[in-house]
Amino acid sequence: MNDLYKHKYRIPSARLQSWDYGTNGAYFVTICTHDRQHFFGEVRNGDMQFNAAGTIAAEIWQRIPEQFPWVILDEFVIMPNHMHGLLYIDRPDGVNGDGSRDAINRVSIDPGGITRHKNPMLHENLSRIIRWYKGRTTFEIRRDAINRVSTARGDFAWQTRFHDHIVRTNDAFLRIQAYILNNPLQWEDDKFYR
Repeated sequence: MNDLYKHKYRIPSARLQSWDYGTNGAYFVTICTHDRQHFFGEVRNGDMQFNAAGTIAAEIWQRIPEQFPWVILDEFVIMPNHMHGLLYIDRPDGVNGDGSRDAINRVSIDPGGITRHKNPMLHENLSRIIRWYKGRTTFEIRRDAINRVSTARGDFAWQTRFHDHIVRTNDAFLRIQAYILNNPLQWEDDKFYR
């Protein structure tokens, strides 16, 4: 496969290659808007003030467990140009994202394509959750803008990728919770601040 494009178009995955992202556990996710544009509102006196797009982004994040009943949401924050969320995949009996009970994705047939059985859309995992969230928020925000229901902008878009961190200890979990809760207070020192 790699000979076909001579490594020109394949972007290496940011995911940990040895990890099944459908495995039960806590995940810290950061998603940025396209070009880090301020779509969701503004921070005033350490408090995030949502505009219509920010409200939609927050509401849809909270709907993730309706779409994926094995997901438990923890703290999250919508910032002017990004969001942070802490979520927990909690499958009954430790079943992985592909239905197996071990940490290796297995598919009984070869699905084809360059990613083969590693295609995240074939499995119930973190990538599928984030893809759903990004797609749903994009659709709703753009629809709002087209219908002129709000001040949402019709050019809304997310950055192509997202950042994740597998939370492995209770101390790390507590630090991430505090970081999320305090993010609006630290906005001017944030690396995403312009």
